[in-house]
Amino acid sequence: MTKTTAARKTRTPSAAASPWAAAPDREQQREAKRQAVLQAAAQLFNERGFHATSLDDIAARLNVSKPTLYYYVKNKDEILLQCVSKGLEMTLEGIEASRAAGGNVVDQLRACMQAYTDIVMQPFGMCLIRVGDEEVPEPSRTELRRMKSEIDHAFRRLVAQGVQEGSLQPCDPKMTAFVIA
Repeated sequence: MTKTTAARKTRTPSAAASPWAAAPDREQQREAKRQAVLQAAAQLFNERGFHATSLDDIAARLNVSKPTLYYYVKNKDEILLQCVSKGLEMTLEGIEASRAAGGNVVDQLRACMQAYTDIVMQPFGMCLIRVGDEEVPEPSRTELRRMKSEIDHAFRRLVAQGVQEGSLQPCDPKMTAFVIA
């Protein structure tokens, strides 16, 4: 074995020396960039509206080219769906966390309303309340309506429980949930 061959065999590859990121790192970077696309889009949808926002606008906000966006999303409709879905997921998680915290029904309802308010003040939550179902393409519209229905039913259950326990005045849970959310 020559000195050169021995030196090559004893060298351990350095992670820093490799120009290629490990697969998990690449996936994390890709997901972080995808989230940046969604965040920028949500802000623009809230500022200008869905129809007045173009993919060029989103790309410009991120200082990337329009074709770069297609690496992370298929089209503007998918972006809208993901933004609204994220707002719905955040809301459902907030409601569930408020209920899991315990306390009486009025405290839970108050915590749910606070969580809902906090979420709809954020870009994805704003998309949730500012974007009408009709703006979402049909295959996704049904799923969004189902998720919105979960939020409505969570509030209805709390109101009905409060009425049943006597901690809330008798009222129509459906109408009360509609007013809340």
